[in-house]
Amino acid sequence: MDVGEPGKLVEAVRVLRLSHVVVTSPARDDLADQGAGQFSSVVRALHAEVPGVTVEVLTPDFQGRSDLLKIIFDARPDVFNHNVETVRRLSPQVRALATYDRSLSVLKAAAESGLAVKSGLMVGLGEKREELLETFHDLQRVGVRALTVGQYLPPGPRFFPVDRFYSLEEFRDIKAEAGKLFEKVMVGPLVRSSYHADELVKL
Repeated sequence: MDVGEPGKLVEAVRVLRLSHVVVTSPARDDLADQGAGQFSSVVRALHAEVPGVTVEVLTPDFQGRSDLLKIIFDARPDVFNHNVETVRRLSPQVRALATYDRSLSVLKAAAESGLAVKSGLMVGLGEKREELLETFHDLQRVGVRALTVGQYLPPGPRFFPVDRFYSLEEFRDIKAEAGKLFEKVMVGPLVRSSYHADELVKL
């Protein structure tokens, strides 16, 4: 881990003149704090050194450990983002170690700490419409206020296969349904977790 990373990100944000920053990482189960301290240091450095910048963290689940999540919550990111990725039925097949219910518990804890909470999922994995709607309701129930939904595209031939590609009409329908439950939604074939993230920050 690079202890100088917070300072490097501050410099990058200044050079690029960013007003909103999304900070993410892969799971760091190799570290004692799984990277929570680094997330915290980055958020605090950006808030202290770049006046007016908003910071969104897109985190792994930290195995649901409340002590590690608190480290991040206490840094007060402007948005806490953790993706549920897919519907409950498909989660064991699609996600390596994370679980559907643990993701919900992480999102709930973030909401209860007073943070603006965001999540996202992919479609085209074999989910049914009613399962999507159930997932939306689950996310809304635990305090998620912003949602992203995009088309799943496997990064290589050995990954989970695409079940089907959604039409633009279907994405419009999903956006309409999600709009009933969340304050901000970003839905479309090319939408990803950080897609136009600055437009979803004011929650």
